[in-house]
Amino acid sequence: MSADLSKAWAIARRDLRGRFIGLRLLIICLFLGVATLAAIGSLTSSITDELANRGQSILGGDLEITVAQREATPEELDALKATGQLSETLRMQAMARLPNGSDTQLVELKGVDSSYPLYGQFTLDDGSTAPPLAADQIYITPALIQRLTLKIGDMIELGEASFTVAGIIGDEPDRLSEGLSLGPVAITSLDGLRATNLIQPGSLFQSKYRLKLPDTSDPAALGDQLEKDYKNAAWEVKTRDNGAPSTRRFIERMGQFLTLVGLASLVIAGIGVGNGVASYLRGKQGAIATLKILGADSAMVFRIYMLQILAVALVAITAGLVVGGLAPLFIIEVAGDALPIRPEFALYPLPLIVSAAYGLLIAFIFALPPLSRAKLIPAAGLFRGETRSWRQIDRPTWIVVTIAIIAIISLAVGSGREPLFSLAFIGAALAILLLLALLGISIRWLASKTPRPKQPLLRLALTNLHRPGAQTGQLVVALGLGLTLFATLAAIQTSLTNEIRLSVPQQAPNFFVLDIPVERADAFKAKVNANAPEAEINIVPTLRGIITEYGGQIVSELDEIPEGAWVLRGDRGLTYSAALPEGSEVIEGEWWPADYTGSPLVSVDAEQAAALGLEVGDSLTVSLLGVELKTTVASLRKINWRNFGFNYVLVFPPNVLANTPHNVAATIQLDESKEDGLLGILPREFPSISMVKVKEIASQIGTILDQMATAIASAASIAIFSGIAVLIGAIAASRQSRIYDSVILKLLGATRSQILSAQAIEYAVLALLLSAVALGLGLLAGWFVITQIFEFTWQPDWAVVMITLGLGAVVTLGIGLMGSIPILSAKPARALREL
Repeated sequence: MSADLSKAWAIARRDLRGRFIGLRLLIICLFLGVATLAAIGSLTSSITDELANRGQSILGGDLEITVAQREATPEELDALKATGQLSETLRMQAMARLPNGSDTQLVELKGVDSSYPLYGQFTLDDGSTAPPLAADQIYITPALIQRLTLKIGDMIELGEASFTVAGIIGDEPDRLSEGLSLGPVAITSLDGLRATNLIQPGSLFQSKYRLKLPDTSDPAALGDQLEKDYKNAAWEVKTRDNGAPSTRRFIERMGQFLTLVGLASLVIAGIGVGNGVASYLRGKQGAIATLKILGADSAMVFRIYMLQILAVALVAITAGLVVGGLAPLFIIEVAGDALPIRPEFALYPLPLIVSAAYGLLIAFIFALPPLSRAKLIPAAGLFRGETRSWRQIDRPTWIVVTIAIIAIISLAVGSGREPLFSLAFIGAALAILLLLALLGISIRWLASKTPRPKQPLLRLALTNLHRPGAQTGQLVVALGLGLTLFATLAAIQTSLTNEIRLSVPQQAPNFFVLDIPVERADAFKAKVNANAPEAEINIVPTLRGIITEYGGQIVSELDEIPEGAWVLRGDRGLTYSAALPEGSEVIEGEWWPADYTGSPLVSVDAEQAAALGLEVGDSLTVSLLGVELKTTVASLRKINWRNFGFNYVLVFPPNVLANTPHNVAATIQLDESKEDGLLGILPREFPSISMVKVKEIASQIGTILDQMATAIASAASIAIFSGIAVLIGAIAASRQSRIYDSVILKLLGATRSQILSAQAIEYAVLALLLSAVALGLGLLAGWFVITQIFEFTWQPDWAVVMITLGLGAVVTLGIGLMGSIPILSAKPARALREL
């Protein structure tokens, strides 16, 4: 056996002669697929490893306890100090003002103690460690420097206190765990923040307590114990293993999508491999026939060309691994600031090994059938250019292909972060390929049964679809995949674009105003009306609370938060209202009377109720300000989240919350020309308020979505390139039969333009028939990505999708015709000698 392999390798190596002519398509397809998967795996591994390695500094401790709208009691502080070293921070929104009142800016104000940070380094922009702050000093970010035109040593005002800018923030180690910020960050001491008098009963702020634990402590176990001991304290507990849950969820979703792109690229690459190998072996018919006449049996022929293909595949896979492994270095350098965390570059063996295994298995699955056909055709048949036998595949080949498919499925389930997701995608990919293959058979059958047109070009084009040796099946699969990818990308891109464009209604408010003292609500409204009489003002009570029980289920006892139940993640906004809030519609139950004074009730958003399994009449318990409030679900509401008003998941009757310490919030809608005037007046008159511009929120969301759209387009373009390569391979696979037809037609008097026109009609008919199928498949794939992975609203721009699909059809048609030009250039005498 070893002697046979040695002989086969000697012949295979001599036949290749250091060149890969005829196998370039195999190289391109495998390279693209393996490089994509390796790059995705390496980048995802680098980000998740960075999150794990920097878990303590990202969180600010081994354990974090967050409390909304209050500080910890002395008893709670003593209990926390008994477990480890404690650091306390306070965080809230505030309005920074210049002393002369000429400009204001919403900031995220953070007060830190002398122990901050417990892990990591809090540095200034020059790289030095930030010294502890006095009560009248503050550090600010470069963004605030720019917006208020400040410099070190200048004064700014927050609330009732004045601060000197002591430095510019370089690195805030726990920035990632703080979540989305509505403005630049400003950091002062706890005494400095308290001196602003912004913390009042009802103010919207968070107290965070970070613990540095002994090496022998288990943060997760301690967190569970503290939650049990203080179950009524409304604590939100995080450990260093999940310091930035929103970032981790984002990475998981992007990882799902990128994995989908990688697997799609590899599946498409596999089709290209099959076409490339088939085209290569058809070109080697004479050599195979000669080998058989000289005594080589079918097994030897199989070994020779299998070794050739394996050698070339290994070259392509190795190149793909090198590029994929180094890709994160390029991505980090070019787009590091756009990533949720900037990871350190390293080589990760596991994703590279998995990518190589995928590449080899794909090469086996798609290369074995054409190899099997080649070894089965007798020498005489090869010399005659027999085509029928090229569709034969022996049983052992089917068994090996089946084993390889099972191996890919096992690899996807065993190595994927989302095994079920990978399994579902492989199933969907196989279903799409089967659908396109059946469609190709159907088109071929219909073409054979259709009456022959009288027009010669139409008759020739129709015959090309079903004649012996026609590559209609391969062309349908290639064209179908290419057009589907175009439709999918257009649907995803336009849906993301519309997510922000259509989310901000024409009559959206100009400002959200937070932390208005409830006793000064009338004065606030009067001040706004005095400066902008036409302004529309909506004032609502606002509190923060945590759901601790729903429908008899204790939240702290959940192993995992139910899918879609984001209302259970941390504290949420609460309000009370006698009337049904604007933008809400009761779909189950009844709204309470305006003068209701009975037992505590609550109205719940219908979508969240469905995620929690809540129904009218079920119990729901909320903890606010350390007190648990047990209520009964009175109604379920459908909420219009797109009106950019105050929409609350939980709304209570006034008698339930009116006597609880709280502030009110407001929306203000007015002419844009009056915005700056209110920004200059209201923060001076009401120092506790925070004014949020709706346009700035929309701009932040738009920036994030733009970055996502760019990443999606970049990743999906690889799959599109693979699809184009597959189309080229399908055309190459039919090259010999096309040359033969072209030569015969020329001898019969056909011109080049006539032959090209017939092929153009053939490709156009296929593109037209496949466009409808591709549109359906592309929209289904786009819908899944948008709604199931990213959890956005499905709202594609249909006109853009149709135009993109049309352009894709034109592009694929152009590629097909360009592939026909070399065929038309074949000299009849030479072609007939070689065929």
